[in-house]
Amino acid sequence: MNAILLLKLLLVPGLIWVVTLAGRRWGPGVAGWLSAFPIVSGPILLILALEQGPDFAAQAAHGTLLAVLAILVFSIAYAWASRRRSWPDCLFIALCCYALAVLGLRYVGGTLTVAYSSVIAALVLVPVAFPSVPRWTPTARRGNDLPWRLISAALLVLLVSFGAPVLGPRWSGLLAMFPVMSTVLVAFSHRQSGADFAVRLLRGMVYGYYAFATFCLVLALALPEFGIAIAFVLALAAALPVHALAHRLMPR
Repeated sequence: MNAILLLKLLLVPGLIWVVTLAGRRWGPGVAGWLSAFPIVSGPILLILALEQGPDFAAQAAHGTLLAVLAILVFSIAYAWASRRRSWPDCLFIALCCYALAVLGLRYVGGTLTVAYSSVIAALVLVPVAFPSVPRWTPTARRGNDLPWRLISAALLVLLVSFGAPVLGPRWSGLLAMFPVMSTVLVAFSHRQSGADFAVRLLRGMVYGYYAFATFCLVLALALPEFGIAIAFVLALAAALPVHALAHRLMPR
């Protein structure tokens, strides 16, 4: 088994494991904020860069940036569906809305600057679109969804990275943002802790996407100019302070 395949199978699930444990300690808002950091799509883009080259990964990062708009559609759809429906219905509705958004984004043109500006504008406006929910209070946790999160993450990484030569950079970037974290986290949280918990989780994710968008922007700009190692260091260096600032702006 080569090093890249080990990276696919171990790195992303390992990162999700860390975020899951942290989220259980500090609640749904923090869990959402943490999970929106590029812990899934970042390693996928790294794998694409190692296997397909910096230019391919730069185009994929552009597509991943645009896909934030689709994940916001997923979040809003799930949040409002949860007011009246059970988690399987909510998940089906949200994924259908996400799929429609991705299909639309596949044909959206525009520069990297336009994509980033559109995502930031959406992130500013989206929090007010969520339904109001009561303040979260800790409750006893039932069941364990961690194995399913890890399995889902590994499958997504394998699917996108192996399919990249066929899918091309734009589709690879869009699929790198597939809501694997949202799907698993929100569905199990809804089932175990109720709809209000799930809504708070989704709203917390919105504040994490500022850093995610910044990561993709810097990566798309830096990969063709500086190569893989420097580009990823620069992208992380830009994303981390943005992520910390977004946490301070989260409603308490």
